Amino acid sequence: MSTLAQPAASLVQSVDWLAVAPPALTALAALAVLVADLFLPRARKPLLGRVAVAALAASAVLLLPLRHGDHSTFCVPGHPGVCSYTADHFALIVQFLVLGGALLTALLSVTALTDARGRLPEAEYWFLLLSSAAGAALLPAARDLATLIVALEVASLPAFALVGLRHGDARSTDAALKFFLSSVTATAVSLMGVSFVYATTGTLHLTEIAARIQHVDGSLQTLAQTGVVLTLVGFAFKTAAAPFHFWVPDTYVGAPLPIAAYLSVIGKAVGFTGLILVTVVAFPGYSAAWGPALAVLAALTMTVGNVGALRQQPTRTHSAVRLLAWSSVGQAGYLLVPIAAAGYAEDPQTSIGSTVAYALMYAAVNLGAFAVAALVGRSRTRNRVADYRGLYASRPLAALVMAFFLLCLAGLPPGVIGLFAKVVVFSAAVDAGLGWLAVVMAVNVVVALYYYLQWTALLFRAPEGEPVRLRVPAPVTAAIALTAVLAVALSGAPQLVLRFAGGSLF
Repeated sequence: MSTLAQPAASLVQSVDWLAVAPPALTALAALAVLVADLFLPRARKPLLGRVAVAALAASAVLLLPLRHGDHSTFCVPGHPGVCSYTADHFALIVQFLVLGGALLTALLSVTALTDARGRLPEAEYWFLLLSSAAGAALLPAARDLATLIVALEVASLPAFALVGLRHGDARSTDAALKFFLSSVTATAVSLMGVSFVYATTGTLHLTEIAARIQHVDGSLQTLAQTGVVLTLVGFAFKTAAAPFHFWVPDTYVGAPLPIAAYLSVIGKAVGFTGLILVTVVAFPGYSAAWGPALAVLAALTMTVGNVGALRQQPTRTHSAVRLLAWSSVGQAGYLLVPIAAAGYAEDPQTSIGSTVAYALMYAAVNLGAFAVAALVGRSRTRNRVADYRGLYASRPLAALVMAFFLLCLAGLPPGVIGLFAKVVVFSAAVDAGLGWLAVVMAVNVVVALYYYLQWTALLFRAPEGEPVRLRVPAPVTAAIALTAVLAVALSGAPQLVLRFAGGSLF
C-alpha cells in the first residue's frame, strides 16, 4: 500500500447505524414527507400527519436496543474514546424525552392542522417539525462542539419557521421575528466562544477540551476564559434564562398552540442538554466560575418567571398561554439549580440526574396542560384563563386532568411527582452548600402556588352562561390520556423517575 493510501485508509471507519438510527429515521421521515407532498392530491394530505406520528413512534422504539451499554461512532482513528457521537445513558434519556414530546406535539398538530382549514401548509409543517425533532434528538449524543452547534441549529431553525407559518397572521410573524433574532444572537455568541476555545485547545471534542483547557499557555488564558464565558452565555439564551427570556411570551402566543407546547418542552430540553454538556463534560475545570454564575442565573430566572406569571390578568386575550409561557420561564430556573450545584459537588452526576428527573416530570405535565389548552381553545379561541371557569361542568375529565397537571407544576399533592421533583432539586442545592439558592427556590415555589391554585379553583367554579360542548378529536384525547396516565403513574411511584434518570450518565 502506498504512503498516500495508508493515511486515507486510516480515516475510513465503520458507522454504528443502530446508535444513530433514532435521529436518522426522524430526518429521513422529514424528507419523505416533503417528497410525498409532490405526489399526493390535497384530499390525501392528512396521510402526511400519520406518517409523521408513525415515524416519531418508531424512532422512540429504536431507543430500546440501545439501553444496554454505550454506543459510540464517528471516533478519531486510533483514539476509540474520542468520538463525536455517543449514545450513553444520558443521551438515551434525553432522546426519549425529545422523541416522546415530539410525538405528543404531532398528535396535537393533527387536530390543529384540520382546524386551521388551509392556513397552515401541511407538508411544510410536518417537514419542519420532524427536522427540528431530528436535530433535538441528535444533540444529547453530540460529543464535540461542532456537532453540538450543528444539532442545536437543526433543532432551532425549523422552529423559527413553525412559529411564523400561519398565513396572514401578523402576531405569528412578529413572534417568529423575535424568536429568530434572539436565537441568531445566541448562536453568534456561542460560535465566537467555540472559536476561542478551539484556538486555545486545538480540539473540538468535549473530553479533550476538558483535559487541555486547564493547561493552556499563560498568554492564552484570557482567550480561553473568554471562550468559556461566551459559550455559556449563548446557551443561556437557548434555555430562555433571564435576562434572555424576553422572546418567550410573545413567541408562545404567536405560534400555533402545538408548537408553543413543543418549544416549552423540547426547546428547553435542547438548551439544557447543551448547557450540561459544555459545563460538566467540557469545562469542569472552570466550575468555580460557572457554578456561581448559574446559581445567580437560576435565582433570577425563577423569580422573573413567577412574577411575570403572577401579573397575568385572567381576562386578557391568550392569558392562559401567556401564563404557561411565564410559568415555563420559572420552571427553567428550577432546572438550572442542579446544574449550578454540579459546579460545587464532588460527584456532579448526581446533580445532573436531578435536572434530568425534573425535566422528565415537567415534560409530561406541561405537555398535558397544553393539550387541555388546545382542547379548550377549539371552542374559546381567545384562550383566556377566565375561559376555564366551570370547565368541570362541561368537561369533567378534562377539568380533573388539568387540575392534576397544575398541582404537579405547583408541587402539591396529589401531584406527588411534582413535589418529588422539587424536593430532589431542593436537595441538590442544599447538598452543594447553596443554602441561599434553596431559600430563593422555596420562596418562588410559594409565590407560584397562588397562580396555579387560582387557575385550579377556577375550573370548578359555576360556569358563566351555557357551557359549550364540542366533539373531542381522537388525537387530542390520546395526547391528554398519555400525559395523564404518565403523570398519575409517576405520582404513584415517583422513585422510578430518579432511578431512570440516575446511574452513570456520562
